[in-house]
Amino acid sequence: MFIGHFAPALVAASRPRAAGLGTLFVAAQLVDIGFAVLLVPGVEAMRIVPGIAAMNPMDLYHMPYTHSLLGAMLWGLLFGAAVWFATRRREAAIGAGLVVLSHWLLDLAVHIPDLTLFGAPPRLGFGLWNHPEIEMPLEIGLAGGALLYYARRTGSERGNGRLWVLAALLALFQAIDWFGPKQSAYSLAIPATMLFAYAALALAAWWAGRGRAAAAR
Repeated sequence: MFIGHFAPALVAASRPRAAGLGTLFVAAQLVDIGFAVLLVPGVEAMRIVPGIAAMNPMDLYHMPYTHSLLGAMLWGLLFGAAVWFATRRREAAIGAGLVVLSHWLLDLAVHIPDLTLFGAPPRLGFGLWNHPEIEMPLEIGLAGGALLYYARRTGSERGNGRLWVLAALLALFQAIDWFGPKQSAYSLAIPATMLFAYAALALAAWWAGRGRAAAAR
């Protein structure tokens, strides 16, 4: 799951008192941002095992602080609190926290069993990474449907061309993720690439959100 994680962000951002679209794009991938950061010092860990899943060679064997349900809830609470302090809007804070939590729930559908409830076994995951004929249409449907929902709810279909630039970037990044070359072994290039992708898409979402305000005027 990559661009599908942004579907809850787009749905939440369509509400009048929600946090900004860029903020919610950060919320959607905050769990993976934390994972990428914690990979660098070795607090969490992964390795490359070709064939471990049909769509993903990553063996995500140690990520108790980011990809446990408890961890995701704590990240959501902290991010929601930060949004509340920044905006003083309860709806924005709750929405942002729920978008963070949605990451774990969506991962549950696609991951092979490597997620946990509290950082220890049992390991959970429904394994749609082994069924690309299901996972790929699901991901496209989630992201595409949420983009259309956001456009219609915010009146952005015509006046906000920036939104469709964001849509094109999402499609490009997803295509690279699916069809681009894979690392043969773990290196710091993996977390660096993750952080670059999330930063670029969050910046594009912030820019698209500003385009919504311009279109409204």
